[in-house]
Amino acid sequence: MHDLVIRNARIIDPAQAIDRITSIAFLNGKIAALGDDLGPAKEMRDGEGAILTPGLIDLHTHVYWGGTSLGIDAQAFCRQSAVTTAVDTGSAGPGNFAGFRAHVIDPSPVRILAYLHVSHAGIFGFSNRVMVGESEDMRLLDPVTAVEVIEANRDVIVGIKVRLGRHTSGVNGMTPFETALQVAEETALPMMVHIDEPPPSYAAVVERLRPGDVLTHCFRPFPNTPLDGKGRVRAEVLAARERGVIFDVGHGMGSFSFDVARRMLDQGFAPDTISSDIHALCIDGPAFDQVTTLSKFLALGMALPEVIRRSTQTPAAALRRPDLGTLAVGAPGEVAVMRVEDGVFDYGDTIGQRITGSQKITVAGIVLNGAWWHPR
Repeated sequence: MHDLVIRNARIIDPAQAIDRITSIAFLNGKIAALGDDLGPAKEMRDGEGAILTPGLIDLHTHVYWGGTSLGIDAQAFCRQSAVTTAVDTGSAGPGNFAGFRAHVIDPSPVRILAYLHVSHAGIFGFSNRVMVGESEDMRLLDPVTAVEVIEANRDVIVGIKVRLGRHTSGVNGMTPFETALQVAEETALPMMVHIDEPPPSYAAVVERLRPGDVLTHCFRPFPNTPLDGKGRVRAEVLAARERGVIFDVGHGMGSFSFDVARRMLDQGFAPDTISSDIHALCIDGPAFDQVTTLSKFLALGMALPEVIRRSTQTPAAALRRPDLGTLAVGAPGEVAVMRVEDGVFDYGDTIGQRITGSQKITVAGIVLNGAWWHPR
């Protein structure tokens, strides 16, 4: 007998090319079966009108709550976003990762993975009163300790993070990148690179990224956009995608433009992954949560299965975790239970532009470890 069966739901699993009305069963914390007649279970739920997908993966979050001023509570965020894997991107560095792991990652009911920051204390000076770029002072970059911390925590550390730009690395240009790259090469892990205003330029960054590296804030506004002065996708960006660089949305508080996104989509350049870059300064807007970020791409004209793919299958591939982002039998029993509401919905980007959408994704529940995870 199964532990849980959810019947009569629209199940979307891009990794298996599934999009149909059927049922799903769970046993011993795993996905046990998909099909129309799954027999009895200890708990039966009716999923009529709901959309079931693999548990969402948010590839760019900041969830070191209490350890950094930008951290938000992972459990509360994941409940409202149907996220079962939150990837923290550089909140902690080699100097404070032990606390992040002991006090946040290990006790969390939801999976938390991390890109370790190359800077000693991670993103330590990011609030509504203090803004100190952690890559401005080269004395803070700590590659030797970063390698040591990665080797001791390979079960949860998935890559190395560095932030570049006027607000985060000052006049240092690509120098912090060089340090992060050495750590990435030494540990055979990918990088996630943040880019804000120059220096360095968007083109200079993407030219150096390797297959599997992630460029976040890929639809950022001017200055330092992926578009040239004629509104065309830069040649360096197209070349980077061709060689396997991953382009991530990373919405956040200042890094997502509807105009840039629309122009990129019109030229056939969709993001590889859609992430919220959720933190304390954008959780009350303009990002709000992962499902709102996904809903904005529905409003931009992307089809629902493709939006779901970019928060399940493709981030799982970026994380090198083929067990995640799928509803295959034997995969972790993690499911996002959502609905798509019809109506008139107002959406904003990070520079004050507004668009109106006709649909909004909402959360109806989460299955975690093969059991219904009751919302508060």
